Amino acid sequence: MTTPLESAAQDPQDLLAGLGKSWQWAFGFGVLTIVAGIVLLCWPEETTRVVAIIIGLQLLVAGVARFVTAFSHDGSTTGARAMYVFLSLLSIIAGVLCLRHQVQTVALLALVVGVFWLVGGVVTLFVALTERDLPSRGLSIFVGLLGTVAGIFVLSYPVESAVALARLLGVWLLLLGLVEAGVALMLRSVLRRTLPREP
Repeated sequence: MTTPLESAAQDPQDLLAGLGKSWQWAFGFGVLTIVAGIVLLCWPEETTRVVAIIIGLQLLVAGVARFVTAFSHDGSTTGARAMYVFLSLLSIIAGVLCLRHQVQTVALLALVVGVFWLVGGVVTLFVALTERDLPSRGLSIFVGLLGTVAGIFVLSYPVESAVALARLLGVWLLLLGLVEAGVALMLRSVLRRTLPREP
């Protein structure tokens, strides 16, 4: 069976579109996010610096994933694509900030993550509400609402300890990873129904 990635032309935009339509890509991102969430939940006593490294790496991976997603929907408008690119750049910037040595306090780490969750949730929700042909639109609305609420919560109620912050981030990453993996499996079933079978 030919996958969207294999059938994509050699043009960079076509390659990105093919990669974004590959269910393995989305599933891999979901699994990595779940692993990051489990690590934070199992070892919440680690230092703020360790928590910042885990979150920073996840945000960098999320930034790359969102950038690929920007080119994966054929019917997306230019505005929606620009929103996804903006979200990917914001994720990468937040990831770099978390990985820098300066992010060693709970308050600063919570501020960076809270702002990203809030802005990312609003952007995801906006795209999902305006793009009626968006695949898995209902799940995108759910993720947008969840991110917005989580961002407001973190910014409104400052976390006083690295343990509490690690648990909060762990729950969020676990939920996000499960949703991403679910979307990937839905995409897999859609591709199996639409792609021609090899004789």
